[in-house]
Amino acid sequence: MHFIMILIALTIAWCLRSSWREPQGNWSLRWRRSLFLFLFPPLLIFMTAIALLFMSPQGKMGGMYTGSISYLLALIYLAFVAISCIKLAFQGWQSVESARNCPLVNVGDRQARLLQTGALFAGQIGFWQPELVISQGLVQTLSPVHIESVLAHEQGHYYYRDTFWFFWLGWMRFCTAWLPNTEPLWQELLVLRELRADGYAALRVDPLVLAESLLLVVSTSPVLSEICCAALGSSNKGERLEQRIEALLAPPEPTPEAQLQSWHNFLLAFLPLVAVIFHS
Repeated sequence: MHFIMILIALTIAWCLRSSWREPQGNWSLRWRRSLFLFLFPPLLIFMTAIALLFMSPQGKMGGMYTGSISYLLALIYLAFVAISCIKLAFQGWQSVESARNCPLVNVGDRQARLLQTGALFAGQIGFWQPELVISQGLVQTLSPVHIESVLAHEQGHYYYRDTFWFFWLGWMRFCTAWLPNTEPLWQELLVLRELRADGYAALRVDPLVLAESLLLVVSTSPVLSEICCAALGSSNKGERLEQRIEALLAPPEPTPEAQLQSWHNFLLAFLPLVAVIFHS
């Protein structure tokens, strides 16, 4: 019976991920759909493994005997998930420590860590309380008005706590790299994250200036890992860059706050835990 639960969870996860198609619609629709298809499958698999762990390797369920192999598989999977989280958290901590070794400078009315590189870089690095990091090359190359637009974009990342939430989403990405469309969905979430930060900045600075700053910054290669980092040039590939430029030049589109109703579908991922009460 435990094997049947595993197969059902894997089948649902695989079918949901396979159903993803090229993004359409406004920001809110794209965000809800992409986040659900990205997050629900690993959550369902994780809850199934948790349920098997609670049910133990012996006993009966639905009149069928359970075995130890499925229990062992669940245990191995949960250990892999835990080790992956520790590994990514350690890498994120290393990024934070590296940023903290950079000197503090005043940029406009803000304080930031100065990265000693000629590359054009600006980003938030950290978890819940990230620090602003900018490069020496950006300070020397961009005009004050362009720097202000970059800082407004990074303030958007700080406002939405993107470094914190995308650390956990990155963990899900790592744990389910074997599922179909993991990487396309991750890239879609990245560009939607950047569009949201662009929209936040466009309400405070000239969108055209922000678009110019974006083109300048993405012309250089990323200088830091994506782990615990949200930078202006995080999504700089072809069509995604074009999407951001078009969004900045178009009338601003509202990015509504997350509604409680949009999270209701995720409760279905916890259904495997109900099976625990039928185990004896």
